[in-house]
Amino acid sequence: MSDIAEFERRIAYALERIGKGAERLRDQVAAASEANADSAAASGADSAEIEQLKQALAEEKTANAQLEERVKAIREKQDKNVAGLEAQIAELTARAQTAEKDLDKLRRATADLRASNTALREANAEGLADAHLINKSMQAELIALRAQQEADRAELDGLIGELSPMVEEINNA
Repeated sequence: MSDIAEFERRIAYALERIGKGAERLRDQVAAASEANADSAAASGADSAEIEQLKQALAEEKTANAQLEERVKAIREKQDKNVAGLEAQIAELTARAQTAEKDLDKLRRATADLRASNTALREANAEGLADAHLINKSMQAELIALRAQQEADRAELDGLIGELSPMVEEINNA
């Protein structure tokens, strides 16, 4: 980005110089036209000077056009980079939201599992083997395991997404 700012500064300075040069050329052309009208003998010298000034003006216009093309190319490249970064931010935001949802689900499942295990321990301590509490505990454990599996899958998908471009780059090299 600092290169772009430096190019823009240099281009602005060059355009300013071109503008000043063009003004000087116009002034010189105007002065030469006035002198040309005043003296027929100086006419040949003035027309040569006018031709030189016209040539210098044409060269400045060419240089200006080249600088404008460079600025345009730099801006297009910058816009492309910004669009790529915005897409990457959107993707990472979506991944973070998915991971947050999975983490919330895992927290709820873990809390349910703890509650079920506590109830099961209390019932077991009292000597009351309750099939309903055992079933509830097993269900909570299965939910926790599934939530952990989904979180692991999301993490692996994220890693694969990050590594895939690197692998492609290595394969294309």
